[in-house]
Parts: sequence; C-alpha cells; structure tokens
Amino acid sequence: MQFRLVLIFVFGLIALRANAQVDSLRVQEGMASFYGKKFHGKKTANGEVFSLDSLTAAHKRLPLGTWVRVINQKNKLSVVVRINDRLPIYSKRQIDISRAAAERIEMVQDGLAKVKIEALDLDELDRLIAYYQDRDSSPLRLRPYYRIIQMPQRELDLRLNEVLLPFSPDSR
Repeated sequence: MQFRLVLIFVFGLIALRANAQVDSLRVQEGMASFYGKKFHGKKTANGEVFSLDSLTAAHKRLPLGTWVRVINQKNKLSVVVRINDRLPIYSKRQIDISRAAAERIEMVQDGLAKVKIEALDLDELDRLIAYYQDRDSSPLRLRPYYRIIQMPQRELDLRLNEVLLPFSPDSR
C-alpha cells in the first residue's frame, strides 16, 4: 500500500512539472479584438503600414517586434502574430489582432474572444524576461523556467575484458 502511495506521489510530481513546463510560455490571458477596415493602410507604432491581411497585432506593453501565439480559449485555435502597434493604455483588451489573424482563430463573427497569449518559443521568452529585467512587467506573466539539457546517449560497457590487480598470487 505504501509503495502505491509513493508511486502516485512521484508520478504526480512529474505530471505537475510537465504541466508547468507546457504552461511556461504563457504571458497573459484576456480579451482580444481585431482591427477594423478603417485602420487599413495607416501607419502602425513601428512605422509599418497596416494591412488587414498581415499577421500582426497591437499590445499595450509587449515590445514591438515580439512574436506571440494567440490562442482562442473557446475553440483552441491559434495564430502566430508579430507585435507592431500599440493599444491605448486605457483599453480593456489585452491584444488587438489583424483581421487575417482573427479569421484563423475564428473570432470574426463574435468580434471579441477570450484568449491566451504565449511567447512563441523559449528564445522569445528569454528575450522578454531580459527586456523586463529592469522594467515593470505587470500585468504580464513572465516566469523563469528550466530548460532540459539533453545529454547524448552512451552505452556502458559492462564487460570485463581484463582485470588488473596490483599484485597477483603468481608474482611472489
């Protein structure tokens, strides 16, 4: 009985750690909207001309040029966008994505969607953590994580070809 409890405990810890690793890319959750036609052809905060067909987004705080994955919580569809514009600081939404991005996660009909915003990969998360090291990162969720180091597989040679002894019985 105790052995089973120990096994359940160990596997529970492994599952929690695996879940934390999967969730380590999450930066923020909240509401998303999408750019309307009136912004098409206008300049964005980084100087680019906005296109409804681009996969870009506006965010209040994320650095311009950051790549994020936006996941629609309703249907779990996701799209990768690049932050190239700013939302007003007083906006109730966390991100405003292009129409093309909104179509990919099927939120055009609803107009708004509850989303999860994730760093694209661990390298992007590293850049965000470094960027916010001396800055206020609230309300973003930037947690340190631990990368798993993959070691090359080596087989152990357990065969004993020759045993060397410091002395042998015949050497007297």
